[in-house]
Amino acid sequence: MRYAAIYRDLKGRQRSAGTFGTKRQADKAWQRAEAVIALGRVGDPARGRQTFRRYVEDVWLPNHEMEPTTRQRYSCCLYKHIMPEFGPMRMIDILPEHVREWVTAQKHRGVSPAMIAENKVILSAIFTTALNDQVTFLHPCKGVKTPPVPVKPRTIITPEQFTAIYGALADARWRLLVETAIESGLRWGELTELRVGDLDVGSRMLTVSRAVVELLPRFHPQGGRFLVKDYPKDKESRRFKLSTQIVAKLTAHVEEHGLGRGDLLFRVPEEEGPRVRKLRLVVDPDTLGRTEPNAAGRRYRHGTITGYSLGRCRCDFCRDAYARYRAERRAAGKDDPRGVRSLDTDGHIPGSWFRTSVWLPALKAAGLEIPVRVHDLRHAHASWLLAGGADLQVVKQRLGHGSLRTTERYLHTLPEADETALEALSKIRNRALLRPGSPAPRPAAAKQAMHPLAGHTPELPPSAGAGARPTRHPGRARTIRHSK
Repeated sequence: MRYAAIYRDLKGRQRSAGTFGTKRQADKAWQRAEAVIALGRVGDPARGRQTFRRYVEDVWLPNHEMEPTTRQRYSCCLYKHIMPEFGPMRMIDILPEHVREWVTAQKHRGVSPAMIAENKVILSAIFTTALNDQVTFLHPCKGVKTPPVPVKPRTIITPEQFTAIYGALADARWRLLVETAIESGLRWGELTELRVGDLDVGSRMLTVSRAVVELLPRFHPQGGRFLVKDYPKDKESRRFKLSTQIVAKLTAHVEEHGLGRGDLLFRVPEEEGPRVRKLRLVVDPDTLGRTEPNAAGRRYRHGTITGYSLGRCRCDFCRDAYARYRAERRAAGKDDPRGVRSLDTDGHIPGSWFRTSVWLPALKAAGLEIPVRVHDLRHAHASWLLAGGADLQVVKQRLGHGSLRTTERYLHTLPEADETALEALSKIRNRALLRPGSPAPRPAAAKQAMHPLAGHTPELPPSAGAGARPTRHPGRARTIRHSK
């Protein structure tokens, strides 16, 4: 005879914990099963005794609704910054003092204020859910402050700088992609997911209804790399008009490559063969100077293997020296030959590949002194529209912003934006010189008028008498006494 260990789950359904040879063993089995179920009952203090790691991995992370890119970013932050600190701790044992100590420890490790703030947001979201689930009855993140995140001024490229970048792009398809970005203000995921059918050539209207994101395979539903979402970032499609000249260029591009309505407008180029590294002239390391001091304070000659490996220098000369060293070892059979490198893509353009292979070389050739990202073309599009007098609401709709406050950030961002304010200031400061009928001031008087105290009437001395009154002459500031 065998005994079945039967228990009821949270929904009242009968479950079996197995069959056993004795009644005592079966009783212990169903009692253990009910004890585990009790951990999930609302109001049970035992639920707070589970570890932070178990709650996050078994409850919060699998069931928390979020975008795939957000899940990827959260997971990276969790296992790099949060789990090492709170993973072994029980949920009920985590207090605000522990969170404050964790924030301080991150500062001492050199974690940036922005990353500390994001880590606290993730931790706070976990405990908000735990509080709602009655796993804990205290929110340890409440009242805990993080270091201030400085808001840096936004640098917008000028039309002249964009022209320099545009001219530095050697391939016509990348020039068209960059010009489409500056003409439309699309995000990278929206731009690289554009298809021929999204553009109505007759009305010049462009429909933005999808976006593509790049993920690690373990965060992709099918284990791929590119995931196409049926909605843009703000989950709302939008339509706007493009200029005549960019529509003409896009139409010619479609005809030249024989693209269909469902084809991507911009695709990663197919590999025509293995890439060949450009050879440079070998330079005597003694003529190149030395690297910056490493962590141990030591410096090494540029253009050497030690400069690359020990000095951590990544200049062209050190990189070439290391490349020659590896090539010689492969040629001598000491290292395995390098395999053919290929892009892991379904036709979409990988952002990192475009940045390193196309964008950064163009910036270097253009000679720009400021760092410019591909996303900065979107900022430039918004700033140029507003500087040219476009309506704020129209710009908001073109960019797909959720609120006008986001669009207002692009007001007065071009270098020429302060010219109006400076002209107004100059007009007020020099208005004494611009009065009708005033004699033209002498050069010395004009300089005096530009002084911050120009036009100030000094107080009369006591000897001036009650009838004295000041008179100010154009371009000068002095006191003249008049007799009664």
